[in-house]
This record gives sequence, C-alpha cells and structure tokens, in this order.
Amino acid sequence: MSDDALWLVVGLGNPGPTYAGHRHNVGYLVTDELSRRLGSPFRAHKQGRAEVVEGRLGVPGTPGPRVVLARPRCYMNEVGGPTKALATFYKIAPDHVVAVHDELDIAFDTMRVKLGGGDNGHNGLKSIRSSLGTGDFYRVRVGIGRPPGRQDPADFVLSNYSTAERKVLPFQVDTAADAVETLITEGLERTQQRFNS
Repeated sequence: MSDDALWLVVGLGNPGPTYAGHRHNVGYLVTDELSRRLGSPFRAHKQGRAEVVEGRLGVPGTPGPRVVLARPRCYMNEVGGPTKALATFYKIAPDHVVAVHDELDIAFDTMRVKLGGGDNGHNGLKSIRSSLGTGDFYRVRVGIGRPPGRQDPADFVLSNYSTAERKVLPFQVDTAADAVETLITEGLERTQQRFNS
C-alpha cells in the first residue's frame, strides 16, 4: 500500500465516564492503544466533536503510513457527522476510513476485518454509512458475543464487561490494534488471514 496516503481510523463509542467500561466502547479502547503506540495523546480537533491523534504507524524511525486516529465526542448514533467532517478536512476517501467497533454476532475475544457491507443494526455504522454516502469503508469488528439468556441486545452493549472478560480484554484490544496496523501496512487479505477468527 502507498505510504503517502492518509488513513482515518475511527474508534466508535459513547463519550464520558458513564460509558467508559461498556462493551459498546471497545472502539475507543482500541484507538487509545494505537495512540499509546504513536506516543501522542488525543487532542480536540478544530472541526469539533472529535479528538484526534496524527502520526505514522510502524517501527519508530521508519516512515510508516500516515494516520489520523479519531474518537468522536458524540453519541454512537451521531458518529457519522464527525467522521465525515474529518474525512473532508483531511481529504480522505471512504476506502481509507477504518471504523473500529463492537460486534454482537462475533464471539468475545475474536474479531473480523472486512471492507464494506451492511450495518447489521449497529447505529454507529449506520450513521457513518449515511454521512459518507457509502458503506465502502473498512471495519475492524471486535467481538462482544450475544447477550446471555433473554437480555435485550441494546442493554447488553451498554453494560460493563464481566469480571472474566475484563481479564482478557487488554489482550483483545491489543490484538485489534495489531489488526488495524496490519490492515494499513499490509492490506486486507494479509489482515484477514492473520486475524479473522
């Protein structure tokens, strides 16, 4: 992949401490890990409603691909607005946008990476798709599994991880961050071979 093309990696979640530990916020956790790897903290962007980190992926001292990490500072069903604003500001096409999000249909501690597709009832993806006018962006789908028993999926995504899951979560977040890096540096096929469980 071309090194001079800029990528936008959007971590999906809900802002504020109330939501911080929720399954729905795993996208924020993954972009936090990527920002730690870049050695830069998030800061407010002048386009508003998002925090960003700009940098290059890869080994320090080697000029890897340029990325903008973004955490929209709005609720999940509105993330399309800030995503579109940042894509326009940085002149990034949808095929260089990566959404990192929770996925009910994938078991916890597994993931899938793909290009395009529907929104599968995910309000964040629905919002991005609507704002960009296309579904042809990359998705790093971090599995959270289905709710136990008869729990409503909407309640499940807005609940905290279990104690057992919290022990595994840092490894899952780390792996998802690796998947984002691999996607941008080595392409979709290599990423799917390595990470699609």
